Amino acid sequence: MDVKDSNGNLLAEGDSVTITKDLKVKGMAQALKRGTVVKNIRLTNSPAEIEGRAGGSMLVIKTEFVKKA
Repeated sequence: MDVKDSNGNLLAEGDSVTITKDLKVKGMAQALKRGTVVKNIRLTNSPAEIEGRAGGSMLVIKTEFVKKA
């Protein structure tokens, strides 16, 4: 399964990605700002989603909103 970011670059376990759009997250007081770096990502069963720690919480982020750092 190939997981690609918004620019079409392949993503792998442990990569770092940058958020390309301000994202509102349920349960968090503030939104994740554009340019936030998410380090050490994990791939999920879905090619459209990744897991990573941002803002002190473990989140599932859609790959259409990230680019490889």
